[in-house]
Formats: sequence, C-alpha cells, structure tokens
Amino acid sequence: METTYTKKISVICPIYQEQRFISQFLDSIIAQDYPKENMEVFLIDGMSTDGTRDIVKSYMQKYTFFKLLDNPMHTVPFALNNGIRHATGEVVIRLDAHCKYPNNYFSTLVAQLFKLNADNVGGVWHTIPANGTTEALAVAIGSSHPFGVGGSDHKIGATEVKEVDTVPFGCYRKEVFDKIGLFDEELTRNQDDEFNARLINHGGKIYLIPSVVIDYTARENLSKMRKMYYQYGLFKPLVNKKLGSPATIRQFFPSLFCLGLIMGLFMSIFIPYFAYLYLGIIALYLILGIAIGLQSATKYRRASLTIMMPYTFLNIHLSYGFGYLKGLYKVLTKQSFQVKLSR
Repeated sequence: METTYTKKISVICPIYQEQRFISQFLDSIIAQDYPKENMEVFLIDGMSTDGTRDIVKSYMQKYTFFKLLDNPMHTVPFALNNGIRHATGEVVIRLDAHCKYPNNYFSTLVAQLFKLNADNVGGVWHTIPANGTTEALAVAIGSSHPFGVGGSDHKIGATEVKEVDTVPFGCYRKEVFDKIGLFDEELTRNQDDEFNARLINHGGKIYLIPSVVIDYTARENLSKMRKMYYQYGLFKPLVNKKLGSPATIRQFFPSLFCLGLIMGLFMSIFIPYFAYLYLGIIALYLILGIAIGLQSATKYRRASLTIMMPYTFLNIHLSYGFGYLKGLYKVLTKQSFQVKLSR
C-alpha cells in the first residue's frame, strides 16, 4: 500500500446549502490517513446562501488542499466536470457531502484501484437516519432494503470484492475521463450510472470493496425521499436512450408495478374474477411490507414501523415508477429534463 501513497489524488465534491453537514464532512477528509501533500480537494458549490461558503473558506485558511469552485449551473454533473477539469492528480475520487468516510477511505480505494487493475472502485453504504424520528428511520431502512431498492450491492451490502455495474462516489483513474469523456451534463440524476455503464461498454472494470463502509445519511422525511426517487426514475429512460440499452433489469419493476396497479384496477371493473387476482397481489405486497415492518419494529423497538415500512416501500416504488413513466414520455416527446440541485 505504501507505493499508492505517492499517487496524487484529486477529490471532487458538489455541494449546495450544506451548512448542517459540511463541517463533519470536511473533518472526515482531514482525518484521512492519506498524505495531505499528495491530495487536493475541490468543493464545487452551487452558489449556497446558507453559510456553507463561509465555513469552507474558514477551513481553507488552515488547510491549503481545500479549494472552492463555483457551480453557477446548479447541477451535479456540471460541478463534477468542473472539478475534473481542475484536477491534477492521477486519481479522481468523487464524494458526497452528506456522508462520513472512514479514515482509510482514500488509501484503501487507491490501493485497490491499482491492485485490481480497475478503472473505478467504491465502497458500500451504511444508510443511517437523518434524525431520531420514526419517519427518518423508515426512510433509511427502506432505502437500504432489497424490497425497497432491489439487488443494488452497494446499498444492501456485500461480503466480498466483486465486479459490479456501478458504485457510489467512485474512485477513478484520471485517464478514464480522457478516454471516454466527462459526466453527461444533461443528467441531473443518474449521471454516475450512465458514466459507469459507458465505462463498462468501453471495456472498463468496476469493483465494489465491501471493507470500505460509508455512513450515508438518508433523506429526513418521506416528502424529500419521494422527490429523490421520482428524479431517479425520471432520468433512467434518458440514460437508456444515451446508452442504447438499459443498464439493469431491476429498473423496470417499479414502473411495471405502477402500470399493474392502474391496468389491474381497470380490468377488475370489467372482468370481475380478475379482481380476486388483483386484490391478492396487493395483499401479498402489503403482507411483505408488514412482515419487514414487524422485523424492523422488533429490531428498533418502535411498533409504528410495522405500518410505516409498507407505506415507505409504497412511496419508493410509486415515486420511482411514475418518474420512470414520465421520463419515458419525455424521451418519446423530446422534452427537456433539466432539474436543479436540491436536497
């Protein structure tokens, strides 16, 4: 691992209205065991007005490796590309300010990047609630459960190093961006998924490193969670169009679920016997949600999770599903997809 410490790394992180999280985030970077003389950290700000910029500037006075860039376009891919264009390191590490990273995060990922001869490596999420409310806990559980998000390894966990289709907050060889281009600035959401799929299409290798665990803070309420998953679904059809094919099969299930609810209700009106099948499927869905809710209620000693969990799963699936259908309509009618940064 000693040899990788000599690699200069460029860390890039889009930020916007981060007053609540930014100090904890910057402290986790300062605590990294990677040599500070071999790193630069670009914080690309969407013109925050909540004091975020002042906090960053106060850190910059003491730690010269922190650098503040502007993001006047207010979108994540524009921020990432601005950071990459300024990067001078052999390795580019993309971070999110709403996370806490282990002290060996940079050193472990850089070592694995070269050990595996990979193009991109990343860790797994440990999803934590934004606060102590039952609603925030339900959002965190739902966002990391297979019933909520499917078989996404970095969200539900893994036990061994494995080749995957995407990782959160990738650690890339800088040369990758010279070979296949930057992040697609039309994709306010899912830009990582599109880039990683493009990387794989060009013969690149992406690995998940389960020993690297990122504390990821979930949205604090269902309203913000719904907006996030709606946008994830909204941009998927555009990603598929750009790639020429879907990157994964699991992305279709929420939209099929939404269509099934609508078409099933319609068919039940005209075909009475179909109503039994329709109600049976809904009952099975609710039973599964309640069963997970009971497990969660026992684990966290909160009885209300028994009802909150099926409601949370329903919100995830409907938000993503209807977002996907709206995105498909936008692709077919050639409408704009621009959405600004939000949290």
